Amino acid sequence: MTRSLSNRVFRFAPSSNGYLHLGHAYSALLNFEMARATGGRLLLRIEDIDIERCRPEFERAIYEDLCWLGLAWEEPVRRQSEHFAEYASALDRLGAQGLTYPCFCTRGEIMVAVASKPDWPRDPDGSPLYPGTCKHLSQEERRRRLAAGQLAAQRIDMEAALARVGFRLGWREYSGAGMEGRDVAAEPGLWGDAVLSRKDIPTSYHIAVVFDDALQGATDVVRGEDLFMATSLHRLLQVLLDLPAPSYHHHPLLRDASGQKLSKSLRAKSLRALRQEGLSAAAAREKLTSGLILATAP
Repeated sequence: MTRSLSNRVFRFAPSSNGYLHLGHAYSALLNFEMARATGGRLLLRIEDIDIERCRPEFERAIYEDLCWLGLAWEEPVRRQSEHFAEYASALDRLGAQGLTYPCFCTRGEIMVAVASKPDWPRDPDGSPLYPGTCKHLSQEERRRRLAAGQLAAQRIDMEAALARVGFRLGWREYSGAGMEGRDVAAEPGLWGDAVLSRKDIPTSYHIAVVFDDALQGATDVVRGEDLFMATSLHRLLQVLLDLPAPSYHHHPLLRDASGQKLSKSLRAKSLRALRQEGLSAAAAREKLTSGLILATAP
């Protein structure tokens, strides 16, 4: 189904757990240019649910970097850390359907449980699928552990969730200016019983992102191709929570000379550092747009 150009809503949603690098700038600029080309809107969202790593100075730097690039967005900016109660409510809806369960396992315990099984399946990110240790606890045992103050993550019961949906899921993926979109079959089962809220954080990226995209009316989710597989899980959650499905464009990632994607964890040079070395905003935009392919939804 073709959406009118005037009601398109794009969003750039960085995490304030470090300084932006050129890869972030590429994604932000792509969203900005696509919104401008279609007469749509651009929103900025700060994904700061990781309250231990996200910091106000990083958030301030995001605004500074994007303004330096010449980008503009609608106000107010949504900060996910201010909306934990809303995400918890969404998670409660899944729990009321019997689609989640508390998990008391540590990462170390999970690794030990599968260590003797070299062929144990892994999720698209390379982590071993959860072996279901806590899934089979009785309700009485779960209540006892929670009453004793034992912390628990919440996992989706993937088998029950897929049975609840009862039909094949998919999404509309588009890429390249003027090119037709394609229908992609979702495979949420590849993620197994994924974590929907952590022990130390009352939500997860997966719950927060689908909730916010729906709440903010995002029609076009434009993000890196490293999140392509996560879209399968997001489509499942959208259906279970009765949320609308946007169209998606997963763009290529910027990589360094060795082929590694630019990332904060690998200490990619930040935009702030590049500015200090003398890079101008015009030069940065030219560098980014030289390989930037505008995409338009079918």
